[in-house]
Amino acid sequence: MKLIYIDAARLPTEKAHGYQICKMCEEFSSAGLEVVLWVPSRDNEIKQNIYGYYGLKNNFKIVKLISWNFLKIRKISVKFEYWLRNYIFFFSLLFKNVERDALVYTRIPEIAFIYNLKGNRVIFESHSWPESKQNIFKFLTSKSKLIIAITKALKNVFVENYFPENKILVAPDGVDFEKFDLVILKDEARRKINLPNDKKIILYTGHLYGWKGAQILADASEFLSNNELIIFVGGTDMDLVEFRKRNQDKKNILIVGQKKYSEMPFYMKAADILILPNSGKEDISHFYTSPLKLFEYMASRTPVIASDLPSIREILSEKNCLFFKPDDPDDLAKKIEILLNSEEIAAEIAEQAYEDAKNYTWEKRAINIINFIK
Repeated sequence: MKLIYIDAARLPTEKAHGYQICKMCEEFSSAGLEVVLWVPSRDNEIKQNIYGYYGLKNNFKIVKLISWNFLKIRKISVKFEYWLRNYIFFFSLLFKNVERDALVYTRIPEIAFIYNLKGNRVIFESHSWPESKQNIFKFLTSKSKLIIAITKALKNVFVENYFPENKILVAPDGVDFEKFDLVILKDEARRKINLPNDKKIILYTGHLYGWKGAQILADASEFLSNNELIIFVGGTDMDLVEFRKRNQDKKNILIVGQKKYSEMPFYMKAADILILPNSGKEDISHFYTSPLKLFEYMASRTPVIASDLPSIREILSEKNCLFFKPDDPDDLAKKIEILLNSEEIAAEIAEQAYEDAKNYTWEKRAINIINFIK
């Protein structure tokens, strides 16, 4: 079976969706499919190739399609340049055909529409439900043969709107278990990445968008002592400038910015607690998200504190994490203190999360999807 995965992303990218796309291509190929990834050729500050940047097997083919960058327009409006670039790429796909017996796999509604229009078998993987543009979204995806939804809540909203339930598979994101199940002592991990050994380290990895909740954790620092150090790993250059400025007066936080993906297991092993502070104010966070870092946290065997949200409770429970009230820095700080003062509770939830993470490998996800397609 041949699968053409088509996306409009700049790859490789420092954002999590890029890794997820490429990792799934690797796993689909390892499971026996002939996989080709189609992406636009775009200017990229990351010069390493996709396989090397993400640490993947070279077992799937990558086709870079001609694309355009509008740098002068970008200086005037980043948003307009983004939409112009993407829609010119979508238009070019109208003239790029896929073999009739091949599957088209995509996360982009417009791409799903184009290849549904051409009569191809399209598998659409959904990571959100856009309330403000739901009629367009439904129109673009309605002819897809199958839907892969990353949460149960997302599946439910598809069923409520138009799609047969038996054509939807819930497939949460996953983890490369072997990479994050790192055999190294906490002190060794800290030495390797130059972190202090005289502090309790509270760690967040990921982007700094509002709904990700990084600011909630930063605000929680005001309720903690100088014995705790909150470290933020990740964020785009633009977001980092704003985040650093907003939190410049906080004494017990460290913002280290983007790090190589290969370094992330060491950061998680170096931490005393890992934080998943998603805000409950937006639907994408409240209902639909399946954060890659959640599964990486679990596999690292480091205790997790997470926002008490429906999307997070699809994976976590009181047995494998400690919950705090969403958008409440004070309650988050209290839960941090509870775990720091109770090694037994911390060890129990960390061990259970580690065992549960074994159910969410990328390999298992790919096999589940392939079996569903068949």
